[in-house]
Amino acid sequence: MKIEVKNLTKKYRDKYALDHLSFTLESNKIYGLLGRNGAGKTTFMEILTGQMLASSGEIIIDGENPFENQNITESICLIKEGNNFKRDLKVKHVIQMYSYFYPTWDAALAEKLLQTFKLNPKASIKTLSKGMESSLGIIVGLASQAPITIFDEPYIGMDAAARKVFYEVLLEEYEKRKRTIIFSTHLIDEASLLFEEVLIIQDGKLVLKEEAEELRTHTCAVSGSVEAVEAFIQDKEVIHQKKMAGMMTAYLFATEEEANAHGLHVEGIPVQELMIHLTDGKRSA
Repeated sequence: MKIEVKNLTKKYRDKYALDHLSFTLESNKIYGLLGRNGAGKTTFMEILTGQMLASSGEIIIDGENPFENQNITESICLIKEGNNFKRDLKVKHVIQMYSYFYPTWDAALAEKLLQTFKLNPKASIKTLSKGMESSLGIIVGLASQAPITIFDEPYIGMDAAARKVFYEVLLEEYEKRKRTIIFSTHLIDEASLLFEEVLIIQDGKLVLKEEAEELRTHTCAVSGSVEAVEAFIQDKEVIHQKKMAGMMTAYLFATEEEANAHGLHVEGIPVQELMIHLTDGKRSA
């Protein structure tokens, strides 16, 4: 399902949560939606899922507005970082409820994942640890098979081993049945290899939208003497730079081949570092 974001704005009194945001997300890709706390990611996801109205602008999904539109909302599954389920329900009731809502629900996958994450179907939600409740959210998100599946910090309380299982299952299911997956997380480096395209939002504005492979290919960190690095970066878009004891390191948009040709030391930039420097308000020109 194609998602068109057109001049999307959400304003609270004199503060913009989203500030004239525009971009398009094509179907059947895994998107990393990144940004600092308060950047506007959650507001965007709530408008996308039809839970909130924009102040102006719009989101169009396959030609339709998602607000109060069951045809669209039953095609979207949003798993938030917490409070996805009523506390007095049992795990089996949650599974049953979501199976009724999503026409694409995969009951066999849900059953398999309950076993994978060792969740007791008879357990009450209020007795689950944070990690177990996160596991249930992940099960619902994956088993929904919703054409648009959104994970917003989905694994609070889960240990590294459980998160690794989640990534593996997500990729396995995505390969079996493509869908649009929007993934928002602060564990960026851990999850970044999942992303096919990266979006970075800051202060409600789009800072960057780039294919992940292009991002890896066309950004790099270069190091060398101050003179050599300054000569190399003078006509390039610099993300961040620092100097120490006659040496200089710069993060910038350039290829490894270009930097090597100038005799500079070159390294890739982790996506998390890239996000930090693109949103720190100190970006070099």
